[in-house]
Amino acid sequence: MKALVLAEKPSVAREIARVLNCNAKNKGYIEGPKYVVTWALGHLVTLAEPDDYDQKYKQWRLEDLPMLPEQMKLKVIGQTSSQFQVIRNLMKRPDIGEMVIATDAGREGELVARWIMKQNNWRKPFKRLWISSQTDSAIREGFAKIKPGVEYNNLYDAAVCRAEADWLIGLNVTRALTCKFNAQLTAGRVQTPTLAMIVQREEEIKGFVPVDYWTIRADFGDYFGDWRGKEGNRIFDHDRVEALLSRLKGHPGKVSELKRENKSEPPPLCYDLTELQRDANRRLGFSAKQTLSVLQGLYERHKLVTYPRTDSRYITSDMVPTLPARLKSIAVGAYAELARPLLEKTLSITKRLVDNSKVSDHHAIIPTEQTVKLAQLDTDEKRLYDLIVRRFLAVFYPPYRYDQLTVVTAVGGESFYSRGKVVKDKGWRAVTDNRSEREDKKEEALPEQTLSNLSKGEERQVQSLKANKAKTKPPARYNEATLLSAMESPGKFIEDEELRESIKGSGLGTPATRADIIEKLLNTHYIERNDKELVPTSKGIQLVKLVAPELRSPELTATWEQSLTDIARGKGSKAKFIKGIRETTVKLVKSVVADDSVYKADNVSKTKCPLCNKYLLLVKGKRGKMFVCQDRNCGHRQPEKEDRFGFGSSKRASQVNQKLIAEYSDQDTFGSNLGDLLKKALSEEDKSK
Repeated sequence: MKALVLAEKPSVAREIARVLNCNAKNKGYIEGPKYVVTWALGHLVTLAEPDDYDQKYKQWRLEDLPMLPEQMKLKVIGQTSSQFQVIRNLMKRPDIGEMVIATDAGREGELVARWIMKQNNWRKPFKRLWISSQTDSAIREGFAKIKPGVEYNNLYDAAVCRAEADWLIGLNVTRALTCKFNAQLTAGRVQTPTLAMIVQREEEIKGFVPVDYWTIRADFGDYFGDWRGKEGNRIFDHDRVEALLSRLKGHPGKVSELKRENKSEPPPLCYDLTELQRDANRRLGFSAKQTLSVLQGLYERHKLVTYPRTDSRYITSDMVPTLPARLKSIAVGAYAELARPLLEKTLSITKRLVDNSKVSDHHAIIPTEQTVKLAQLDTDEKRLYDLIVRRFLAVFYPPYRYDQLTVVTAVGGESFYSRGKVVKDKGWRAVTDNRSEREDKKEEALPEQTLSNLSKGEERQVQSLKANKAKTKPPARYNEATLLSAMESPGKFIEDEELRESIKGSGLGTPATRADIIEKLLNTHYIERNDKELVPTSKGIQLVKLVAPELRSPELTATWEQSLTDIARGKGSKAKFIKGIRETTVKLVKSVVADDSVYKADNVSKTKCPLCNKYLLLVKGKRGKMFVCQDRNCGHRQPEKEDRFGFGSSKRASQVNQKLIAEYSDQDTFGSNLGDLLKKALSEEDKSK
């Protein structure tokens, strides 16, 4: 008997097949003496559409909501049904005795495989391959330690709960908003509270009233000092500033305090996905989506890094023996000199690297034992790989040590503060110039300067005394780095202290989904990129006001995410979670129906729709600006300028467009794939003629 191995992607399947000595290539699978390796193409099976339950749901009507099927059904995705059929035929083969799930080792990967199995009524034994890198040795070791599939039933339950929750909340609230306000509005359990945080920040900025303040600096010749009182270094009363300057004029300075402290900064932790996305955004200008895409290539194609979609920044103790081999694999080029001192001695292993209690599904993102060939990497891959390697090396280096000198110089009874630093050991900072995560970033922090040959009690001549005027600044808009941080730790947006503590580590979405949420907000025109800043549009601001307060608050979503984590760990109830989601769905739909607010599009153009004659909305799309009909029942879309898709005539494209609306009721999918869908539809229409 043979085992059927189901991978998530063809590229991964080919690597597994090679390691398992499967060489006979067939359409949709590769066969060997003991194994048959096949693949999904992401999800092949999904939750059924509303009209699969009842034809009345083909039309979006407020009176038909909420949609609450007693049992959620599955359906095969049409575009990839041929590969599903390949797997179905393989599952029916009498010589296939068991199955090995080799999809991505995570919640969604489990769902990909289990839904295919369920749709095919798989009843034979199955096992689970759980690996964190794609190297040959990792695959062999994974098959040697393969586990019974039932051990991951809780993970599957959590995945089903996530999918059903998104269906129930997302489709119902989206239809309710769209029907109620006759506009293409979408909502979701993670998307909406994330948008709400961006909108809230924008409101804080718009409502911010700058206030003048002054700071006072004294020049003592070879160093300077900044005035500080009990309330800090800012003075908001100009008369007080003038009085201080007048009173202190002509007074000498005297060093009243001289404080020398030995300081030490430990190396940073290894990367998890969110921290890497933050760092890549700050230092490389990568979007969260771009970081994940490049990282996936380093993991799958080049096999140079471990599993990307992780929320841990530690490794487990059983990985310690592999560390020298990992260091050898990266000891090339600029990294050779940095790795050499580590390879020449016994590695210092601390809890900043190894902590079994802080690793759940996957450990931190670190290099594999695969020797790197930098010439084979493109520019983006090299830059991201550089971050990962330097962070990995830094963990083994000693702390950054320095002497911090704080000087207080008294002038006429007032205190002027100065700070200097003498580096004693660069430690891990010799590897990376990355700022310490604990480094003080406050505006009030004292600037560093060179301080030497000072002694307590010595007098200093005041060369000058100046007041500097400034204005208070509003909070900064979110960029992708700071938004990822807010999504990861939304506690400050939650008023309930007990709940705030209980959801620590949960956040909005997961490391694997946060990049997609940001992209979805951009693609649905709820936010826009303004250089690096994320700015809400009028549509986004209005949407947040239209949805129920509980859906726009991070509290509910973070609680759901915590429940999903508990279910995955066997500590929560699937039935209880879904019951709560259904009850919340009813409540959210009722709140939309009862709302008497008005939605008004502020991006109405002077161009009329060729189908219904209403004025079109001008929105930013993936391929540039696009006209969209404001009447959702019409649904016409067209590029702002020339016919870039080669449709021949705009009217003909519009006619085909109408046919597509019925088939693709999800506006996000329809909008982002418009060109491809129309080309396909027009081509099929030409063939039929």
